[in-house]
Amino acid sequence: MSSKSGGFVEAVPLETLKADGRELVSRNGTAIALFYHEGEVRAVDNRCPHMGFPLAEGSVEDGILTCHWHHARFELSCGDTFDPWADDVQTYPVEVRDGTVYVDPNPPLERDPADHWADRLETGLEENLRLVIGKSTIGLLDAGVDYREPMATTVEFAARYREMGWSSGATILGCMANVMDDLEPDDRKRALYTGVRHVANDCAGEAPNFDQPSFSTTDVPFERLKNWFRDCVEVRDADGAERCLRTAIAAGYDEAAVAKLLFAAATDHPYLSTGHVLDFANTAFECLEHVEGDWGTGDLGGNTTLAPDVLASLIDPLVTASRSDERSSWRQPIDLVALLEDVYGGDVTETSGLEALAATGEEALEDDETWEPPAGFQDTLLGDDPEAIVGALADAIESGASTEALAAVVARAAATRVAQFGVANEFSDWNTVHHTFTYANAVHQSTRRTDAIELYRGIFDVAINVYLDRFLNTPPAPIPEPGANEGEAPEAILEGLLETFDREGGVDEAGRLVGAFFDAGGDPAALKRTLGHALLREDAGFHTLQNLEAAFRQFDLLEAGVSGPPADERTRRVPMIATARYLAAHFPTRREAEQTFQIASRLNRGEAIHEE
Repeated sequence: MSSKSGGFVEAVPLETLKADGRELVSRNGTAIALFYHEGEVRAVDNRCPHMGFPLAEGSVEDGILTCHWHHARFELSCGDTFDPWADDVQTYPVEVRDGTVYVDPNPPLERDPADHWADRLETGLEENLRLVIGKSTIGLLDAGVDYREPMATTVEFAARYREMGWSSGATILGCMANVMDDLEPDDRKRALYTGVRHVANDCAGEAPNFDQPSFSTTDVPFERLKNWFRDCVEVRDADGAERCLRTAIAAGYDEAAVAKLLFAAATDHPYLSTGHVLDFANTAFECLEHVEGDWGTGDLGGNTTLAPDVLASLIDPLVTASRSDERSSWRQPIDLVALLEDVYGGDVTETSGLEALAATGEEALEDDETWEPPAGFQDTLLGDDPEAIVGALADAIESGASTEALAAVVARAAATRVAQFGVANEFSDWNTVHHTFTYANAVHQSTRRTDAIELYRGIFDVAINVYLDRFLNTPPAPIPEPGANEGEAPEAILEGLLETFDREGGVDEAGRLVGAFFDAGGDPAALKRTLGHALLREDAGFHTLQNLEAAFRQFDLLEAGVSGPPADERTRRVPMIATARYLAAHFPTRREAEQTFQIASRLNRGEAIHEE
């Protein structure tokens, strides 16, 4: 990071510097550490680039400057570090004139800050360095770089440097990108930092992924490729499945077709890995939308696209997934799988029965008519009769319910389970209702991407899990009714919500406050900013980050009325009440990540971390 310029100012007499070996001077607002070593005068920024310790208090030996705080080492003449976690230190040009040392405190930058921080981001990912990631993500956004560029770097890293494929880290990155527009500017930095650091942690110590090539021919019909892919996944053949998937992409099939191939395999068995497999697949497509825009354009990747590598990273989670039809809860005391097989027209991988129901449904609706759930439909979904639930869904398809419309309705039931979770249950049971809700959101979002008939199976999966989760709403926590908390000011309610998150045991109060906020006519955007800030200041884990993103997505769709049947005021509030209760159950935390973020922010602003 050495520089050259002509804006020199007087610093210190050379003899004084020789006698003491070092001097600290401040010129033009810059604190500069001057050293006399091996007959040469050297000048560096006094702030150690790692955490700001004054380098004038460090040691110089054999051409190496060592910071005494964390022992970061720097090549004194150019400022380059020996230690990747420390960053290079800024050096300043010096001249000796008539026995006086002069220094240029404002040399021109050798590199654009965006280029510097992009390189440091890669180091942070490779070395799993949380502080470096914090400084890099903040530095990039401060330099005016669109969040999608560092996101693209991180998505590519996640796909290539994790042999076990797509996982929670990349999913968190996608969730954070999905809520980016809902956040305050500083919280957008926190969101990017959160996503990147989780990817780095996921990939740490992992072997890299080695690609399987596509087939030499691209003339294989899509349905045959799809069947091959599903057959390979069924027998847990990762290599064969990857070749089929890459061939489908290389053949130029559009996003909806490739999504259909993946979503079919992800629903061939019910509720794979508690819903994570389909959720991962949906989020992978969402990540590609953020970093590349339209399918296959490679807008941020030159002439290439990340789609083949990103989607291929989904193969390992697919072929190693646990299958719910092999779990006792789906077989006893009621054989839930058998109920589904009766509808599907064979075993759980079949769709002929669903196709017949859908064909009847197309004929049942007249032009411009849309399906509306019959009276009591939601009560049936939340009831305790699995045969009635499966029958109601089959009747809905036969009556013309599209995958998107039906997915929207079952997602509302899944959100209700979270909103009415009874706090007398074990803490770990929060994740049970959470998994059903985030899976429901993934199914719903997937139906908006492709009209694959197989996604009806995902809808049945959600409904069965809503049924299995019924005991966690016994007794149900009350959902605040519209108009129950009038008279409070929206701003005061949001302040109270943050205070509730600062203490344990505020689950029901958090739900009440969200209801009160809507009653007070509060702006939903302000509520989302508050919930987002509350989330990102904590050491939130995978599920908590997922939960908020799913709630925001479901709330937005309900508010816009663009997906599924119209919802009443009480229903529209449920996702936000649900996530507020979930957050309150998991807060507060130690906030270690926030401390690192604050250190990185202060360092990037030039503020002191070390106090004398």
